[in-house]
Amino acid sequence: MLIGELAATTGTTTRTLRYYEEQGLLEPGRTTAGYRVYGPEAVLRVRNVRDLLASGFTVENVKSFVRYLDDDLPEVFTYTESCAAHYEVGARRVAELHERIESLTRMRDTLVRRMPWLAAEPPARAATDRHSTA
Repeated sequence: MLIGELAATTGTTTRTLRYYEEQGLLEPGRTTAGYRVYGPEAVLRVRNVRDLLASGFTVENVKSFVRYLDDDLPEVFTYTESCAAHYEVGARRVAELHERIESLTRMRDTLVRRMPWLAAEPPARAATDRHSTA
């Protein structure tokens, strides 16, 4: 299938597929005219890449999983000695996300402390109140 067909099948864009190729996550063949061509296995690979990215991994993290991207990824990964390096990638990413959540929580708490009405009044009600006091 051509790049447009793969994009439509996987719910992504041709630009994204070209980016995956640049990052070494997707390897198309080429027609004699130079068009990218993909086999049916590319659908699963693209879906796996998208699932891992949606799970919070970065493109760099996903690169460490390349050899597994052509198989169905398990819903729950089981730790084994042979996957210790991949466990480390996941553990680092979880730690990074945890730090980010803590930082965002501190920023939110600071903002609410300085502007307490932001925590007490939902935006929809605030808009309604403004119109009723005019």
